[in-house]
Amino acid sequence: MHPVLADRRRLAMYMTASVPVALAGTAFLAQGRNALPAASAALIAFPLSVAVTLLLLPVWYLCRALPVDETSASRLLLTHAGGALLTGLAAAYLGGALARLAGSTRPGAGIEGSYATRSTGVIAAGVLVYVLAVSFHYVLLGVDATRRAEQHSMELSILAREAELRALRAQVHPHFLFNSLNSISALVSIDPLRAREMCILLAEFFRSTLALGEKSTVTLEEEVAVARTYLAIEGMRLGTRLSVDECVDEAARGCRLLPLLLQPLVENAIRHGIATCPEGGVLRIEARTDGQRMRISVENPFDPDAPRRPGVGVGLANVRRRLLAAYGDRALVEAVRGADRFRVAISMPAEVVE
Repeated sequence: MHPVLADRRRLAMYMTASVPVALAGTAFLAQGRNALPAASAALIAFPLSVAVTLLLLPVWYLCRALPVDETSASRLLLTHAGGALLTGLAAAYLGGALARLAGSTRPGAGIEGSYATRSTGVIAAGVLVYVLAVSFHYVLLGVDATRRAEQHSMELSILAREAELRALRAQVHPHFLFNSLNSISALVSIDPLRAREMCILLAEFFRSTLALGEKSTVTLEEEVAVARTYLAIEGMRLGTRLSVDECVDEAARGCRLLPLLLQPLVENAIRHGIATCPEGGVLRIEARTDGQRMRISVENPFDPDAPRRPGVGVGLANVRRRLLAAYGDRALVEAVRGADRFRVAISMPAEVVE
């Protein structure tokens, strides 16, 4: 909806702007050669100012369709020059109609003829008012864009915090933490070196996720590195049941993305997928870019007969919300559940870290 019509205060401010325009128009028509009587000048200028002000409200849609920073200067100039000329001609035509109306109340006063000698000035005034209206609407669009950007930033911050909290919850999730500690406990007596390695991996996973959660964006390589640490821990627990196939283009490794975006997908692939399969399976992580788009996918097998575990869909929903907040409809998330395999694919703008 038009932002001026949607807000009474904005509408009042907008219409108030027609008052000084009407006063200036009255002064213009009531002074100099072939001056109109002041009352007749006001009778023409005030309704004309209000009509032109209302007539220029749709200019907002034109300004929105032609953003200053995305439209060529020649297109902007030609479009608004045409709009200004049409506005001037329309103002002159409406003014003529009002002059005839005013003349009918004072026959013989020559109001219509006097107005005709000022019609060029009315056209120029209409052009000036159009320019002012365009400036006002572009400022209004800028204010609204800034407000949306602030809301967007706040929402991203909230979602990033949710992701961080979720990652922290995942770190201390009873199943993940207790299983890891039990594995360490079992390894201490039979394989102290592996127990020590698992302790180091747990510490590294805690450190890495905390560090990533504090950033606004990270590279895919950083995100994959955290996933590797997580998978190394799960690999020590699951043993040969877990195999990882990582296929990431070199060009994609330097692309920017939201922190901890991949981690929930990898965690889901283990928790709701491979961990449910008695014989395990291969978790496949794939990422590539063509310079314009980056595509990431996580695919895993699952046991269709296994009972569903709590938390199904939460991580994926969080990923969707964060991508929507960051990229809008420029990012897509597709989840495909086959007979015994589950695949999540993300397509998003490729932003290479300089």
